[in-house]
Amino acid sequence: MFDVLKKKLEALGAAGWELTETEKRGWEFYFIRHQLDQNRVVETRTYSVKIYRSIEDGKYLGSASDVISPTMNDEEIDRRIASVWEQAALIRNPMYKLVSEPINIPDKNNPVDLEKISRDFIETFAGVAETSGEDINSYEIFVSSLSRRFLNSNGVAYSCVYPSSTIDLVVNARREGHEIELFRFITCGTCDREKLRKDVEDALRFGKDRLVAKNTPKLQSGAVVFSTADACEIYDYFLYQMNASLKIRKISSYEIGQPICDKFEGDILSVKAVSSLPNSSRDYPVDGEGSVIEDRYLIRDGIPENFYGTRQFAQYLGLEKSSNVQNAVFSGGKGDAASVRSGDYLEVVDFSDFQVDPMSGDIAGEIRLGYLCRGGKITPVTGGSISGSLPAAVSTMRFSKESVQYDTLMIPAVTRLENLRITGIAELED
Repeated sequence: MFDVLKKKLEALGAAGWELTETEKRGWEFYFIRHQLDQNRVVETRTYSVKIYRSIEDGKYLGSASDVISPTMNDEEIDRRIASVWEQAALIRNPMYKLVSEPINIPDKNNPVDLEKISRDFIETFAGVAETSGEDINSYEIFVSSLSRRFLNSNGVAYSCVYPSSTIDLVVNARREGHEIELFRFITCGTCDREKLRKDVEDALRFGKDRLVAKNTPKLQSGAVVFSTADACEIYDYFLYQMNASLKIRKISSYEIGQPICDKFEGDILSVKAVSSLPNSSRDYPVDGEGSVIEDRYLIRDGIPENFYGTRQFAQYLGLEKSSNVQNAVFSGGKGDAASVRSGDYLEVVDFSDFQVDPMSGDIAGEIRLGYLCRGGKITPVTGGSISGSLPAAVSTMRFSKESVQYDTLMIPAVTRLENLRITGIAELED
């Protein structure tokens, strides 16, 4: 099928094209209270085609894409490609070039051991300590080997194989006739047994504390600490600000060589794009357009160094070489986790919803469970919300030198933002 599609794309006389074959081999397990309810093996193969058309003698470049199933017959394929060809004529972007530089790194085709990864997950769940008050309700394990083969009209070719896993977990906590559920959705490459066990045991502990939590008091404002996967929303903001697309659209205010805030009174952030991050679900060194992903600082010591992005927006920004970023490492914390948690603060470990707007940096979150620390006393609290502005908080932002990985991001284990608005419903106790 790959060769058939290649010939059909070559016959179009298009300004360019890209062809990607993705094969997925997956094992799936569905457990209810550690009893296997069902399991299955999944094997799929799809083909993605993207066609580029030159418009007005090369002044503009149009593009469109679609997915082709291997079950389609020759007539159906021709109709699908013809539709993509027509759609490409409706798009008019200023001209840019596709990747033409040969990929100078070897293909990454080591096989993925689905059996070992699955066994690691199952054994880790079986070893989690549970009680009559907190236990695992159910969990679903999805372990996949993904194989991607890429080719474009300039002859740029690359293939890679990598693991991708997903966990869907439900835990229960009960006390005096009252029962709640907590949900966790985890993505990763393989199974990090130690981290998974900690994540599950933390979820059980959070469920137990949620049942005895008091209403969040009316604090007005204060320091908020983040120590769970929700912190990724904070760090994603800095990644987005270095995206060439946001810069071209005048959404990002970041400038190369100019600090991201006027004065640093807290820790100074560094952001590094990396070609490989072990245990990431997207651990591959070449992006979807055939650009090699190189290790490079996007922000170093609080100063932007490199924007990144697709070929289109990178070239509009005048970048000679760039790629999309799959994996990133954030660093720069001077103190340990304990020092970040010093003084009074509200540590929110579970939100009903938490978002940091990738464009404005506005922060909004509804508190499901937090730990209020005042005068050395820690109290579980629930209800209310936090809000604020990340750009305004950058200058006093603090984060630990210890790190933790959440799929494609390696971030500080504990992050602290000062002077966020904290809306509660209870009177503050002395």
